[in-house]
Amino acid sequence: MKQQTFSYKVQSRTMLGDLHTPVSTYLKLRDMYMQSALMESSDYHGSENNRSFIAINPIASIAISHGSAIATYPNLEKTTRQISSEFTVEMAFNEFLANFSVEGEYKKYCGLYGYMTFNAVRYFDDINIKDSEAEENDAPDIYYIFYKNVIVFNDYKHEMLLLELLADGEKSEMDEIQARINSTKVAAYGFHAVGESTSTLTDEEHKANIRKGIAHCLRGDVFQIVLSRRFIQKYTGDDFKLYRALRSINPSPYLCYFDFGGFRIFS
Repeated sequence: MKQQTFSYKVQSRTMLGDLHTPVSTYLKLRDMYMQSALMESSDYHGSENNRSFIAINPIASIAISHGSAIATYPNLEKTTRQISSEFTVEMAFNEFLANFSVEGEYKKYCGLYGYMTFNAVRYFDDINIKDSEAEENDAPDIYYIFYKNVIVFNDYKHEMLLLELLADGEKSEMDEIQARINSTKVAAYGFHAVGESTSTLTDEEHKANIRKGIAHCLRGDVFQIVLSRRFIQKYTGDDFKLYRALRSINPSPYLCYFDFGGFRIFS
C-alpha cells in the first residue's frame, strides 16, 4: 500500500472510578464492541503508577502469522508481505506506524495494544521453531491493534480516563460508552468443564525434567530454570469466566484478555 497518513486527535473525559473495576467495566462493554482487550495491573505495591486498560473499537491492525506480515488499515486496505532478512518484523511495524498521526493530550496511551507469543522468538533470533496451523484458535504469533477508544484506570486516584481518537468530521461515541459504563446491566454466561483434564507429559516425564534441571543448576550451566507442564481441559461456555478463574490464582502483577473474534488470548 502506498504510504498515507491517517490523522486523529485525542478527545478525553475523566470520570470517578471508585465504583468501577476493570473487570466489571469490561463485562459491560464486551458485547457491544467486538475485538476488545482488557489489560490489568494488580501490582498494588506501587499504586502511584498502577494502570489498567480497556481497548475497544479497532481502527487498524498488524499481525505476524506463519511468516507473513498482514496489515489492515482504516480504509479497509490490506497488505501482506513475507518476513525475511530484507523485511524484518521491526520494519513491518515501522512501516505500519508511519501511516498514522495522533495529536492531543494523552496520546501516549493511544498506541498499539496486543500480544506476542513465545513462538515469535523465531523472528528475532536464529531459533528453529516449527510452524504449525491449528484447526481452531489459529492465533498469529504477533498481533497488535490500533484502537479508537481506550479506557485508562488510575487506581491511585480512583479515576477513569476515557479516550477517543477522532478523525476530522467524525462523530464521538463517548456519551454512549460512558452511559454503558454507568449501567447496572451485566450479561452473565455459563461455563463448565467437559471431560477429564490431560497433559502432554506424564508424571514420570515431568519428574525426569526436574531432575535434569537440578543437575544443570548444580553443574553451573544455569542459575535458574522454570519448568512448565501443559495441561489440557475442554470446556463450554464463557471464556472470560475462565480468565477470571485463572486471575484469582495467578500471582503475576499483570494480566490480559484479548477477544479477537476468531480466537482469544488470555494470560
